[in-house]
Amino acid sequence: MRKAIYEWAWAAGIGLGLLFAVGTNSWAGKLEDALLENKQITIDQWMAVKAEEEKREAKALQEGRGATGLPLRERWYEKISIRGYAQFRYNYTVNNDLLQSSSTDRSIGDNNEFFIRRGRLVISGQPHERVFIYLQPEFAGLVGGTEQVAGLRDFYTDIFLTENKEWRLRAGLSKIPYGFENVQSSQIRLAFDRNDALNSGVVNERDLGIFLYYTPTVVRERFRRLVDSGLKGSGDYGMLGIGVYNGQGIGIRDRNKNKHVVFHATYPYEFPNGQMIQFGMDAYTGQVNVSTQPIIPVTPITSTSTGQRLTFNPLLHNDGNYLDQRIAWHFILYPQPFGLQAEYTIGRGPELNTDRNEIVPGNIRGGYVQLFYHYKCDTFCLSIFPYVRYQEYFGGKKFEANSPRNSVRELELGIEYQISKALELTVAGTFTSRNTSDGQFSPGSCTNTLPGINIPCVQTPYERQTGNLLRFQLQWNF
Repeated sequence: MRKAIYEWAWAAGIGLGLLFAVGTNSWAGKLEDALLENKQITIDQWMAVKAEEEKREAKALQEGRGATGLPLRERWYEKISIRGYAQFRYNYTVNNDLLQSSSTDRSIGDNNEFFIRRGRLVISGQPHERVFIYLQPEFAGLVGGTEQVAGLRDFYTDIFLTENKEWRLRAGLSKIPYGFENVQSSQIRLAFDRNDALNSGVVNERDLGIFLYYTPTVVRERFRRLVDSGLKGSGDYGMLGIGVYNGQGIGIRDRNKNKHVVFHATYPYEFPNGQMIQFGMDAYTGQVNVSTQPIIPVTPITSTSTGQRLTFNPLLHNDGNYLDQRIAWHFILYPQPFGLQAEYTIGRGPELNTDRNEIVPGNIRGGYVQLFYHYKCDTFCLSIFPYVRYQEYFGGKKFEANSPRNSVRELELGIEYQISKALELTVAGTFTSRNTSDGQFSPGSCTNTLPGINIPCVQTPYERQTGNLLRFQLQWNF
């Protein structure tokens, strides 16, 4: 009898809380989040409550508009939001200290160091009903070998061309809409790093440019729901998009008059049972300017006086400007509870030839496939995501000096433990084979050819290294 009374009292309390949430906007978003986190309601019920809440807010906003059509009693701090996240890592190189990954995680190496991978602060707001601003500084950057240097990751504005916000123009420093994982936030991404194949096309995922996006209202709602529900969506970068950008990467002045053009198409589809999938295609074309640095060719010339092999800059064509074209496809089965994520790309781009004396056009190909599972915890956590991921990439790395050809094969097994919305822990083991980004012999004295001197080389330029990693990441969100 006592148990029945307790259950009725608990149900009545939840009901009164929901009624209170309906009447009080300040509590509206908190109660259903707490109920979901404590497993008192399902994801579907949470989505329904969120939808009703948005309808109420839209109605209240409409009723609060004056004769000018602008909301009454608006204050500047009501238009600005601040949030962010940080990622603290420890990488343990199990059996090969020569492993490096300069484009994804520069802490991978022989020192097994603690490392702040990201420290982001996002400031965004809508000062006008047709204008949205977004600013994201990074506090874990690298400049001239110095760590934890502040830099700029995003600084753009969205200009809504229609009242329903389906058409918008984005201008400034922002992500290039090429690939699913490239536009997906690292705060959400399951694997430690983005895949080499697609990320090598747009290093740091960003550049300066202007983009036109089209997202129907129903599709925009799905994009938002895929992120808010914890299903690891990409966010809204348009169902369709086209843009023009510099093409040299973030923080680098454009070095030619040619601009890159990108086309983006993706569609999230919802089945009658609520299962979500997403599929699409991206492509870009342009000319990239390749930089060089001195390197010892495969057939070296030796100094007669010092016995050292001489270094030369690789030969460039067309003033260092090379055709840069890629096309990519993506498919995502969202984890409800089983998930599948896959992307693949092919194209053409510059690469160092096998003789290490000339930059030539070459083919690129690669992609990845990831299997994962979404387990909703009953106690002590919010969600658990075990995953397995395989990736490969074969092609030049155009943003590195000499655009060396890279061959990558990598298998990663990991698990993400979401303790709460504010705290996550990820652990993964990685089995990898990839070319180093170091273009020098190690040690340098091993290139000495004088009689009586025979020092073996530990590593040759851009040598392929194979080994295993054990990785840990603590992420906090605020």
